[in-house]
Parts: sequence; structure tokens; C-alpha cells
Amino acid sequence: MGHLRVAGAQINLTVGDLDGNERRIRDAMAFAAEVDADVLLLPELAVTGYPPEDLLLRDGFIDAAAAVVERLAADAERCAVVVGHPARVEPEDGLDAEPRAVANAASVLRAGSVVTTYEKVLLPTYAVFDESRYFRPGRRPARVTGVADSQVGVSICEDIWDPDGPPLAQAAAGASILLNINASPFHRGKAAEREAMLAARARQAGTPLVYLNLVGGQDELVFDGCSMVFDGTGRLLHRSPQFVEDRFVVDVPVGDGHVRAEPAVRSIAPLLDEHEEVWRALCVGLSDYVDKNGFSGVVVGLSGGIDSSLTAAVAVDALGANRVTGVAMPSEFSSSHSVDDAKALAANLGIEYHQIPIQPTFEAFLEALGPVFGDLPFGLAEENVQARIRGTLLMGISNKLGPMVLTTGNKSEVAVGYATLYGDMAGGFSVLKDVLKTRVYDLARWRNRDGEVIPESSITKPPSAELRPDQRDEDSLPPYALLDAILERYVEQDQSIEAIVADGFDRDVVAEIARLIDLNEYKRRQSAPGVRITTKAFGKDRRLPITNHYRGG
Repeated sequence: MGHLRVAGAQINLTVGDLDGNERRIRDAMAFAAEVDADVLLLPELAVTGYPPEDLLLRDGFIDAAAAVVERLAADAERCAVVVGHPARVEPEDGLDAEPRAVANAASVLRAGSVVTTYEKVLLPTYAVFDESRYFRPGRRPARVTGVADSQVGVSICEDIWDPDGPPLAQAAAGASILLNINASPFHRGKAAEREAMLAARARQAGTPLVYLNLVGGQDELVFDGCSMVFDGTGRLLHRSPQFVEDRFVVDVPVGDGHVRAEPAVRSIAPLLDEHEEVWRALCVGLSDYVDKNGFSGVVVGLSGGIDSSLTAAVAVDALGANRVTGVAMPSEFSSSHSVDDAKALAANLGIEYHQIPIQPTFEAFLEALGPVFGDLPFGLAEENVQARIRGTLLMGISNKLGPMVLTTGNKSEVAVGYATLYGDMAGGFSVLKDVLKTRVYDLARWRNRDGEVIPESSITKPPSAELRPDQRDEDSLPPYALLDAILERYVEQDQSIEAIVADGFDRDVVAEIARLIDLNEYKRRQSAPGVRITTKAFGKDRRLPITNHYRGG
């Protein structure tokens, strides 16, 4: 039994930054040469970043990516380099009125040239994926190629998920090791699911398997890395850490090949627990969004409530306290303990803090609107004016000083429309957009595990928007435990109203929550992007018409 020395570069790449991505790929190639690797794996579409979306429709973009591959190939030496990129291919008639002529490809570079190019066969079109919009499916799923003294089967992401997919065909065609490159987005619990699937594929093929994943944030998506290596029995040989860059080298036992006297050290990083993996995803998603888009920092409206407190805590962990500004904007309806909690939070986090009372501005608005509002009673319009004043102040600070405004609404509120357009929904990024309210509390308690950062009263007091006297969220909404249970079924699992009722929920409550969710699609369409942590986030995951009269669930 010999060994193939496999290097992996679990790196953070940026969509469209072809020059920067090329530099990072070259750094990984230098690492692989230093450790005398036989083959180096890089992520799916590493040259362009993932997902490039409609950039793939631009001829100049495809040409520029091809030029990068040519330059990398020219400098490739003994170590074979497996790099993902878009590649022009012969279009396939009959798929579309305008045939697709680009493949999601992985080229093997060695000794100054492109040895072979594999084209992704299985193109996902579910959840956040839309690859069939851009790519033509590959036509040679069983292709294998020689690396060192071994035959390797290269595949891309989705190809490995199908139990009858291309890697099994490659093993049957003589591959002694399977190499799978990925841009596999994170959701809660996916790392364990993915690992079980990969171990099963290795056992099924009877062949060692190397899985290399992208890491970092791209708009709503976060890629968790967690690259892995298995032997032919499905035994885990290596696991890279989640949410951080990692370069590794593993001597993988193969049926043929050259024996090494000193095998490369193997390491198995632990999987994060359910709260820490979500926290890390939120931090990576936020930090990469801020940094890759060139913002100096962020500004957060601090109400003293749990949502804004958690958002600020994530921001500090992601960016550092010196890049986070908190602004409290109390009105006559703000309780003194809420103002105190906001100030205490800012002190605990060590962030810059300002307090701007909005009552004079609110009164000026009411005076201006008086001739139109007349003697109509105080209601939702006046509540929303307060939220919009706060949004305007935060956006003014952003425009003047440069930090991006973070919205603070959670998934539960966004789902049922318990948020104000151009008010608390105003901002550039939503940290909690895919975090249900009950999980907000769980994360706050987890963040306080080593000492109070988020004031305990922010966690324990009844949630309130504080836009009218003695207001409580439960005046308008069911208890969050009940609401979230329904949301998980209706939004994340796409269950019908009848199915949810059959689970023991009250029909009237379910019907009303479903009505609110459907009614507020127009708000969500105008909301800021936010980190995806579930299998069904608002945005790319869930695409429903705004004008929609269907109420069947």
C-alpha cells in the first residue's frame, strides 16, 4: 500500500476579484510545493469566487477567468493542482432557447499545462443554488486522470451527494482516490450531515475520498470549510476547522503509488456545538460583508432590547470594538431601564456610544402631520414615525462618518411583518435575518457563558418595541415559542396549514400567522441581506410572488 500526498487549501476567496484570487491560489501552490505534495486541491470556482451569478453571462468575465487558468498552468510544476473555474464548452441544444456554453469546471494543472478538465455533472437548482441557469452539465462523469502513480477521480460538490453520482463511476473506472472540490454553504447541523454522507460515499466506493470546501462569507451565504479526508473504509483521517482558513497535507493510503517514510501529520479539528457554529457563521458572514465591500465599520441602534444587544455583540466579535458604534435613541415611551441597558451593553463591549433623544424630532413630525392626521387617534402611523426617525438618524451617521448601518430585526419579526420599512429595517446588512427569536435568546445566553456581556435584564424582560405606552410584543403576536414552532413548519419546511394543524396547533392561530407571512412578502423583498443559517432563509432560498392570493398553505 502506497500513499498519495494530498494538500488542501481551504481559503477565503472573493467573487470577481480575479487578481486577488489568483494571488491566494499561487500562495497555496507555493505551500504545496514546500510540503512536497503530489496534488493540491482548491475550492469550486476558486478563480472567480462562488457564486459569481450573472457575471457568468459576461464574455469578458469568462475570458479573464480563462487567462488566470492559463497563467496558473504555466507555473504549475510537479504537484498537480486541481482548481475550480468556469470554462467555455460546446453548447448543448435543446436545454434552452439560448444554449448554455459554460461549464462549472475543475482543471488539473501540472508541468506547465492543463492536463485535463472535468465538468460538473450534477447542477443543483434547489435552495440557494441556480447553477442550471448558467452551466451546461458535464458529459464525462467517469473521467479519471493520473497523478503521481495513482489514478484520481476529480468531481465537484453536488456530484458527490448523489449515491449514484460521478465519483462512484470514477471508482468503477479505476480511480484509486476521489478528489471532490466544493463551495458548500453552511446551515445549522450541515457539517455532521455532510460528514456522514462523505463517509458513506468512501465506503460505497471502497476508495479514499478528499473533500475540500470553501470558507468565508459571500453576501447571504457563509461557507464553513470543514474540509475532510477519509480512507476507503470511511474512516476520518483529517478534518479542517470550521469557519477559518486552513492549509493541510495528508498522506492518503492508496492501492498503488509510492510509499513515504514519514507520513504527513493528520489532524482532526472538533466540530463546533450548535450555538458556537451559528455564532461563528454570523461573525464570518458579517465581517466578510463589511470588509469585502469596503466599509469602515458598523453602527447599531441600541434599544436596550435583546435583538439590538445581540447584533452589537456579534459585530464586536466579528469586527472588533473599535469598528462598532452604538446609538441609543430614546423617546417618551422608552423605559429608563432600557436606556440603562443600552448604555451598560456599550460599556461591556467597549464600543463608542451616543445617545440622541428623538422626542423633539417626533413632536416636530407630529406637528407637521397634524393638518393631515387631524383628530385621528394615536396608532400605528405614529409608532412607525418613531422607527423611521431612528432609521434616518442612523443613516445620517452612516453617510457622514462611513460605517454601515446594521438592522436588528430577527427572523420571527421579519416573517410576520413586525418591522417598519425605512425604519428599523433601514440598513445595509441584517445579522439576525435568519435567526428565530427563540434562538436569539439561546445565543445571548451562550455569549454570556463566561460572564455578563449582554445585560441580564435585556434577556429576561418581556420583549417590546416601546413605541406606545406599556407595549408588549405579545399584544400583537403569539408567544415566540409558539410563533417560532409554526414558522419552522410553514417557512423552513414548507408545510401546509392543514399539516401544521395536524401537528396539534390551533387552526385560527396557524391561519393568521400564515396570512401575515404571505402578506408581508413585499417588506422582505425590500429588506437588507443577512446571514443564512438555516435550510430556508428569506431571500434566495424562498422565492414567492409579492402579489399572491393563494392561502392554501
